[in-house]
Amino acid sequence: MSVSFEQESMGTADVLRARYSEVRDLSMRLAAPFSAEDQMLQSMPDASPVKWHLAHTTWFFETFILARQTRNYAPFDARYAYLFNSYYKKLGGHPLRGSRGLMSRPSLEEVHAYRAHVDRELLAMLDGFGEEVLPLVELGLNHEQQHQELIVMDIKHALWSAPLRWDALGSERRAEAAPALGWIELEGGIHSIGHAGNGFAFDNEGPRHEVLLRPFQIASRAVTNGEYLEFMADHGYDRPELWLSDGWDKMQAQQWTAPLYWERRDDGSWHEFVGGGAQMGTREVDPAEPVCHVSFYEADAYARWRGARLPTEQEWEIAALRTPAKGTFLEDGFLHPRPASGPGFQQAWGDVWEWTASPYVGYPGFQSAPGALGEYNGKFMCNQFVLRGGSCATPRSHIRATYRNFFPPHTRWQFSGLRLAK
Repeated sequence: MSVSFEQESMGTADVLRARYSEVRDLSMRLAAPFSAEDQMLQSMPDASPVKWHLAHTTWFFETFILARQTRNYAPFDARYAYLFNSYYKKLGGHPLRGSRGLMSRPSLEEVHAYRAHVDRELLAMLDGFGEEVLPLVELGLNHEQQHQELIVMDIKHALWSAPLRWDALGSERRAEAAPALGWIELEGGIHSIGHAGNGFAFDNEGPRHEVLLRPFQIASRAVTNGEYLEFMADHGYDRPELWLSDGWDKMQAQQWTAPLYWERRDDGSWHEFVGGGAQMGTREVDPAEPVCHVSFYEADAYARWRGARLPTEQEWEIAALRTPAKGTFLEDGFLHPRPASGPGFQQAWGDVWEWTASPYVGYPGFQSAPGALGEYNGKFMCNQFVLRGGSCATPRSHIRATYRNFFPPHTRWQFSGLRLAK
């Protein structure tokens, strides 16, 4: 994998030591509100138990750094090399993804001990690592930050799927209205996109290259719940002319009538399941908040209904480079998107991942790295679409303008919304 690590004044190893402890501790704090039983739940094959996330991110450091870069390293448990491998075929076998919820053993306490063992070993050896190893540590930390977001997504889906219904949350201060949606004009021409320069980046963010864009407009903020309710009221889920054929079939088969986690009460009001930490429950849908937990198909259908479209990832990146990275992120603790506020181009960062019209493919000149790490991104460049901008479950230090998230078009359990373009 091609990554770079920016040198800082206090020394690379010292920076990594502090960052390592910070990232690893945050994963444990995200998991702490949930019982051992909660942390073993797997509600669908796409999601994983919290306990598995804690173990797999530890396996990554042990497999790609400790086992390869240190002499006479004794693994915590040799069986974990198989058990917590996710999909790296060059490393041998691994359990089926959908069977992760069967891992009652090792216990949660043993997984915690595994994390503590790897942390001690890696921090003790960090100063002795060569410059070529430090980018691998940074890669492991960014990998763990991806799994921090997955922890929030997966436990939310697991607890929502449980038979026990959740109580209503207390009312909170609601925004009177979202700012009026405006349109930002952006010039056409040749633009450069993709990662370049210092700082970490995943390999799929490059090579940096030029693209030719026509003049376009992009919406000033994300689509709100209130606007999406208008689409629903206009029978958006019953009008095949708005839907891609594959999306219509998926929507019909899954009986979608609203975003994931929404339910309609007897009085006609819509309520949603919110949260991802100690406080979870249902509350009435806030019309000012960005609509969340919609698939690419729903986002595309809504855009057609509005007489607009989804932006390409190239358009999104050019627009986002002009605005500061502010928004609702994981560290803010809401674990739910917040309403937009103020004038100008808003919510490009945080709150909800924004579906783009771009398929997830390699940039011109992209090549996967040799070895097992080359399986990190390149092997998934098929049948998926790109999302941009981060969400309320994304760590603030993890996002940047060139970051390319990707999911199959039918997925809805991520914190995904949309922004219009034309």
